Amino acid sequence: MSAQPLPTGRLTTHVLDTARGAPAAGMVIELLRVEGLEHHLLKTVRTNDDGRVDAPLLGGMDIATGVYELRFHAGDYLRSAGTALPDPAFLDVIPIRFGIADANAHYHVPLLISPYSYSTYRGS
Repeated sequence: MSAQPLPTGRLTTHVLDTARGAPAAGMVIELLRVEGLEHHLLKTVRTNDDGRVDAPLLGGMDIATGVYELRFHAGDYLRSAGTALPDPAFLDVIPIRFGIADANAHYHVPLLISPYSYSTYRGS
């Protein structure tokens, strides 16, 4: 019996602070796998100076089809960047739930943030 080839897909992200017109450096991001009502924390990362993480969030043997959630800790990032926020902040932790249907594809989930809005899309 021959071994199954490893999936070639990967999951990446980056964050841009549209209010400042700069990458969101130092933002904490959590990656979870969603199975029904259960959420399994897979990893916690922090964005680098370019608003990206240093390695794919998933790839190789770690990527599988299913439902995932990225939780972007925008409130903590905005406060650390010197943005005055009300208490409680309008946006604090931003969850983005998405599906991976093809473990051989590249899924890029960027986040554009400001204190009162956010946007995302499937990038390349």
